[in-house]
Amino acid sequence: MTGSVLHRWFGKGWLAAGFVFLYLPIVALVLYSFNDSPVPNAWRGFTLKWYAALAADDEMITAFALSMRIAFFTACSSVLLGTLAAFALVKYHRFTGRTLFSGMVNAPLVMPEVIIGLSLLLMLVSVQRALGFPDRGTLTIWMGHLLLGMAYATVVIQARLQELNPQLEEAAMDLGARPWQVFTLVTLPMISQSLMSAWLLTFTLSLDDVVLSAFLSGPGSTTMPLVIFSRARLGLNPTVNAVATVIVVVVAIGVVLASYFIARAERNRSLEMAQANRA
Repeated sequence: MTGSVLHRWFGKGWLAAGFVFLYLPIVALVLYSFNDSPVPNAWRGFTLKWYAALAADDEMITAFALSMRIAFFTACSSVLLGTLAAFALVKYHRFTGRTLFSGMVNAPLVMPEVIIGLSLLLMLVSVQRALGFPDRGTLTIWMGHLLLGMAYATVVIQARLQELNPQLEEAAMDLGARPWQVFTLVTLPMISQSLMSAWLLTFTLSLDDVVLSAFLSGPGSTTMPLVIFSRARLGLNPTVNAVATVIVVVVAIGVVLASYFIARAERNRSLEMAQANRA
């Protein structure tokens, strides 16, 4: 009995240590965003002046808005293309070039971002010289983030599709549902959680990407991570802590809301299935 209790508390201790290791830096960052000292790691009192300075920092606000806009469109596009790619890999086991297609979809997951960014830069420069379009800027950053985000979205959605019972879709078709109705009324609700997870994952990856953005950005299209990285070389000030705190709050609210709606949808689906079984 004593050994069992010790083993249980030992596991809980390691779990707590893991959470402290992961989240203590974030908590410290939030606390020091209210630090009155210009030295980021020396506490001198409570203040909100760094948030006031952030509100007057046009460069950071513009970069933050650009990063949020690119991340939003990257997440939406990645989920759309990732869903199509996942359906092709799961529903169609044999088609010409399937192995090549699967390898190309998964390649960005294992390829260094430096190589991806350099390759995209060389390709876009060649295309721009030949066609005069596109210039490096918001569009090219979005294209690079989309390439990486689609790979992650495909993996997440593909894993969920492989777990689905194909008999449910077959039953719907036997009852007269068309393929589009089967997808929207049967398949889509069952993979909605994976779609939301893929959206949040790709949004986060795009929001904090530095390497691809550095290769693909142009004049007037500097994202927030690039601004922070450029300032870090000259010495950070607590204004960066303030913008990081704002991002943490925004992401936390988004995760909580997404978790709530996903849990509510799953609970309603379970109730509907229980009622159908009783009927």
